[in-house]
Amino acid sequence: MFMTSSSLSILVIDENVSRAHLIEAALNEVGHSEVMLVHTVEGVAAKIATVDPDVIVIDLDNPNRDMLENLFQLTRTVQRPIAMFVDRSDHGSMEAAIDAGVSAYVVDGLRPDRIKPILDMAISRFNAYTKMMNELVQAKGELAARKTIDRAKGILMKAKGISEDEAYALLRKTAMNQNRKIVDVAETLVLAADMMGDD
Repeated sequence: MFMTSSSLSILVIDENVSRAHLIEAALNEVGHSEVMLVHTVEGVAAKIATVDPDVIVIDLDNPNRDMLENLFQLTRTVQRPIAMFVDRSDHGSMEAAIDAGVSAYVVDGLRPDRIKPILDMAISRFNAYTKMMNELVQAKGELAARKTIDRAKGILMKAKGISEDEAYALLRKTAMNQNRKIVDVAETLVLAADMMGDD
């Protein structure tokens, strides 16, 4: 889910009603017309599920540990850019926020003139994180596929008394004949060997 900072739906969580309206006005000013305001963290998970915002902005005066932990639990499950503004913080809270997936954690509150660059940064960081996670998943998948193919080659080499190159050629030929991927053929062979106890 990659996104740009134009025409986003934004959910603002701020218990201070007048400040929330200032944030809404500032967001409108920089081109974001779809802004929803929530003035309590109670039941906010259901609200997020209902409105399905592109970006979440959380503005807190002086959050206590319980409130932060609840918000961090929430941010772990929501795959969205999240910008969190707090008036005061400590190193532990900041680290917990980043670990929980907060894209931008800003101490010293939210000023309207800082909204656009911070939102842009939150979106950019979210996109970079998403790309990195996708690449990690892909790399893990490729590594697992290579291990499966290597194991299948080993099974064929042992069963047929052939070389590694010949085993791979046999896997490739079978895959082509069956219109399947080599890794799928290798997986079937490995599963069959496991069932037979041949490996």
